[in-house]
Amino acid sequence: MSHDMKVRVRLFAMFRHGRFRERDIELPPGVTVRQIVESLDIDPEEVGVTMINSRHCSLNDTPSDGDVVAIFPMIGGG
Repeated sequence: MSHDMKVRVRLFAMFRHGRFRERDIELPPGVTVRQIVESLDIDPEEVGVTMINSRHCSLNDTPSDGDVVAIFPMIGGG
């Protein structure tokens, strides 16, 4: 029987609006960064950078129990 893991999710810039800055979330093992993004009602197309424990990662990477996942939006210019 697999137990949920706890991951700390940090949101940045516009992703914080109406959500949170930082929160511990219980997730099933094997969940991808993309699934975390989608569970927060964030469009993966709007994500610029994702990190696990301050290291760049892809949306297909899977965090482990106790990891910190940071989600940054695309940086708009102009």
